[in-house]
Amino acid sequence: MPVLLLLVLVGVVTAVVLVRHGDTYARGAPGGAAPAPAAAAPAPARPGAGLRVLAGCAGAGAAVLYIWGALCVAGAVMEAEDGGTGSAPLRPCRTSEHPELSGRIVDYSVSYLPLRFDCETADGDGYASDDVPGYVNSGVAVLALTAAGSAVAAGYATELRARARRRPVTGPSNTPGGPV
Repeated sequence: MPVLLLLVLVGVVTAVVLVRHGDTYARGAPGGAAPAPAAAAPAPARPGAGLRVLAGCAGAGAAVLYIWGALCVAGAVMEAEDGGTGSAPLRPCRTSEHPELSGRIVDYSVSYLPLRFDCETADGDGYASDDVPGYVNSGVAVLALTAAGSAVAAGYATELRARARRRPVTGPSNTPGGPV
């Protein structure tokens, strides 16, 4: 169920970004009247605008996915710290993959980069709990790298446009095949 809610949230955010089309909402006249037909030409798109949108969406997705994983780790810690009947072995450490180790668990450790909840035995052996879904760490890494790469590419496109504007024109520029 929580995964479904996360997918719905991502879908709504994606729909809003895609509907915006060109970083502007359709604006009507005051009072809800229809907008003027082609009264003013839209501003030309800035270089790298699509890459900036991609970087923002990927960065937001990485943040949401990281928060989701951190909440999973926090839930596992709360479950491990909850004492009382049925608290040994630790609830997050009860798995069908390691039944021989789950009876010997003495402690746990938590890592927030990468997100994981480790169950530890007295002899130093242990394993990662299944409380953090497997897709979280890899998804955060892919989305964060996509955001960083898109931001760098958008900056590069903007710099290329700025350098082209500052480039001095030499020779006749109105002849065919001449410099632009």
